This record gives sequence, structure tokens and C-alpha cells, in this order.
Amino acid sequence: MAGLAAIFGSGAMTNSIREIEDMEVIFIIGSNTKETHPVIANRMIKAFRKGAKIIVADPRKVPMVKFSELFINMRPGTDIPLLNGIAHVIVKEGLQNEQFIAEKTEGYESWKKSLGEFTPENVETITGVPKEKIVQAARLYGGSRRAGIFYTMGITQHACGTDNVRAIANLATLTGNIGRESTGVNPLRGQNNVQGASDAACLPNVYPGYQKVDLPEVREKFEKAWGVPLSPSAGLTATEMMNAAVEGKIKALYIMGENPVLTDPNMHHTIKALENIDFLVVQDIFMTETAKLADIVLPAACAAEKDGTFSNTERRVQRVRKAVESPGEAKGDLAIILALSARLGYDMKFTSPAGAFEEFGSVWPALAGIDYHRIAHRGLQWPCPTKEHPGTEYLYKDGFPKGKVPFTAVSYTPPAEITSDEYPFVLTTGRNLFQYHSGTMTRRVVPIEEHAGTPYIEINPADAERLRIEDHEVVSVRSRRGELEVRARITSKIPSGLVFMPMHYHEAAANLLTIDALDPVVKIPEYKVAAVAIKPVLAKV
Repeated sequence: MAGLAAIFGSGAMTNSIREIEDMEVIFIIGSNTKETHPVIANRMIKAFRKGAKIIVADPRKVPMVKFSELFINMRPGTDIPLLNGIAHVIVKEGLQNEQFIAEKTEGYESWKKSLGEFTPENVETITGVPKEKIVQAARLYGGSRRAGIFYTMGITQHACGTDNVRAIANLATLTGNIGRESTGVNPLRGQNNVQGASDAACLPNVYPGYQKVDLPEVREKFEKAWGVPLSPSAGLTATEMMNAAVEGKIKALYIMGENPVLTDPNMHHTIKALENIDFLVVQDIFMTETAKLADIVLPAACAAEKDGTFSNTERRVQRVRKAVESPGEAKGDLAIILALSARLGYDMKFTSPAGAFEEFGSVWPALAGIDYHRIAHRGLQWPCPTKEHPGTEYLYKDGFPKGKVPFTAVSYTPPAEITSDEYPFVLTTGRNLFQYHSGTMTRRVVPIEEHAGTPYIEINPADAERLRIEDHEVVSVRSRRGELEVRARITSKIPSGLVFMPMHYHEAAANLLTIDALDPVVKIPEYKVAAVAIKPVLAKV
């Protein structure tokens, strides 16, 4: 990845949650913030009440539209032409930050030429967004120097997800809305410690702190720290592992705290992969759909039953303290890993979460100044290189680590699967306010189940009338990968031709239908666009 997209490859917010309230413009794209990140949405609403202008770009009329100055109702998978079209107008109307471009960027002129085809008229044809709204968005975002962009998996979960992020980075670079308070590019992490897991190298191509495994000097550093030889090659991503398992190239898998049977695309493919391997270990707090396929299940402690740290979406490292004892034979994840490592012949140098965190800081300077004593009452944001450092509220105040930021030309890549006469609807998937991820925890809570325990598919009223489908009626939804039955929820917040399903429900698993096409760079699946057919289960007389 190039440009800012590479610089904030950690996926963390460049700025802080606190700063949202003082933004002039908030551009939300590919994020149902009110339902999936309600705490951050409340900050955005406070900014709105202080006069901030909010732009929402989404295929669905998500709840934050209520507070928006501008709603851009785009076709799924057309983020690149939309973002390039906004950039085109900013340049045409002279709204770019010339000083920032001259002092801190490179490749501007050649990138600017790549925007030529993305006129508002052409972009309207691709995205379905009226050209006037594209111009309005450009004037709002381009006219502010206190503007922040916020996105989630509506941007990344596409076969062109990397290029979507590059297009966002170009827009922030064009306007200089980066490296200052109340600006930035802010990907919102989907779960409480996704940021911490990424920081700690739960990725196949880096060591802790995003240090690349294929760089000899990095590998030597970690070989010295850990006292063992290390592979010079990157591993496989989770989705690539499933493909390799189907092909017989992977013989064993160890899955911790994940439920890929429900959360990975193309469920039949995932089950086939897990059934094809010789040995499957699942470490989890409940007997999930994935754990039911395991040869060995290791019962793990939940968050309330262990000590450690979580690092949240704004890079804040926070203490987690054990509140209750674990039931039965459940053990903390670290205790299980330490015991397993010892049996495999490698005794780690630490025996506690504090010891593990201390080692983490010794190999990654961004954490060197954080210890359990300093975050006893309030977390600190990395980078925090020394014990005297106060933590970093926003990144790049003093410049960029790679010098000047390059602009990166990105072209429109249509979705991997398009509609047809047989599959005339576009299915997009996501989350709702009440359930969490695969429902492993939330679906055990009776009040939540009573309120939001029924799976559904959202259908536009015009489509429902044409198909003779009534509200709450059971319908059949079929893709090239599978078929399921689910109740229809007829709503005008979804446009004609598009349907939406939340991914939480095992009895109507949306990922039975989704396609496993991958982004070529980071290998994220295209959860957000799949072609489906819909019909009533009971034929009308």
C-alpha cells in the first residue's frame, strides 16, 4: 500500500474520539456508526449540535442520516468513483490545500490527471448519486480544514478494499486534513480489542508493532529477543487458510476466540475446509458452531475472568482486571498459550500478562513508555516512547515517518459478482445495534433475544410489492453458494434492488450466501456485495 494508506496500515484512528466534538465536517462512509459504534456516534451527534456538518455515504439510509447535512445514497461497491469524483470537484474548484500539497506530498500532478474521467456526470452514472450531491460533498469536505473521515467495513470488505482506503487517504491528503487536531482518517474498529490484537501481531506478515517479517533486520531483532530462528516468509491470512485447507495444504488449525463457520464468507466452503483438515483445536468461551467441529476444545476465560490490556480504536491501551473466577476448567488465554508453548519445548520468559506487556514494549518503541502502573486508572495512547511521554492524541503532528506522502491513483473496480436475470438483487451484510458479531455471547441474553432474536432481510417496499411479499413473511434467499429462509422486513431505508441481512444469526446465516472473492492485497473477503434471488416460500393463490 502506498501513501497514507500505508502509513496508517495499523488500522487505528489517526485522531482521538474526544476531538470529534470539535470537527467542522464529519464524513462517514461505509459505516453504520449509530448501531455499530454508538459511543462514537454520540460524539458525532454532540458535534452536530455544536454546528458540525455531517456527510453520510451509504447504500442504506442508516440512522446517522437523521443528523446529516448530506446523504449520499450510493450503489454498493462504488466507493472509488464517488471518492475520486469528490476529489475531482475539489481540484476543479481550487479547494485543495496547496501549502500542504507543496510541503508534505509528492506525485500530485500525475495523480490529478488520473481524476480526469471522474467528472460528476460520469460518477453519477456509476454510483447513482446525483451530480449535485457530489459537488455539494466536495464543497463541504474540501472547504473545511477541520474535517474528519470515518469508515468501517463498508469500505474494507470489498475485493477492492485496499483501493477504497487509498482513495480515502488521497482525499485527506488533498485537503491537508491530517496531522492536526480534529481532522484525520479514522477507521473504527469493530470489536473491543481488534486494535490490540493487530498491534500484538495477530497478522500473518508482521511481528509486534507492524514490523515486517520479510525484512532481515527486523527478523534478526526478534530472533535475538526470543532466542529462536524465525521464518523469513509471511504466513496466510484467515481466509487464505480456509482455501489452503480445502486444497489439503493445511493439516491442522488452532482457532482462538473466532467463529468462522458463521463469520467467514461462503459458509459451505468454510465447513468443507474445517472438515478436510486432520486436526482442529478451538479455544473459546462457549461451544460455538466452529467448536462443534473441533477435535479438541480448550475452554477459555472471558474478559471478566482475566487480567491484561485492551487497546481500543483510538490507540488507547487500557487495563482489564479480573472480576470473577472462571467456571469449570476454563483458563485464561495466556495461561493456555504458556502451557502449550512449554509442552512444545519453548518456555517463555514471562508468566503473567504484565510480563508479556513488558516484553511487548521492549520490542516496539511505541509502547516503551507504557506500563501497568501508568495505566492503572486511565489508559494511554500510543505512540508513547518514554515513561515521561503523555501519549499521543493525534498522529503526524511533527510530520510523516516516510517523509512526504505520495498520492496514489486508484481506478474503479466493479464488484466481483454482479446481478443477472437469475440473481437480480444485490445483497449486502452488516450488523445491528443489539447483537454482537456471531451472537455467541449476546444471543444468550434473554432480553436481547426477546427484542432482537429473529433474523431478517430488509427489502424495499416496491420490490416487495412486485414479488408479492408481505412484511414478516418468510422468504427464500438464494445465491450461487447456497439458499436459506428468513423473514422479510419491508422498509424504505433500503433502495430498490438492494437487500440487507445482519450476520449474527446461525439459523439464517448471511454468510451462507456471500462470495469469498478476496482483495488481492490484504485478502479481505467481499462481504458487502453478492447477487441473490428472492421469492416467497408460500406461493400466493
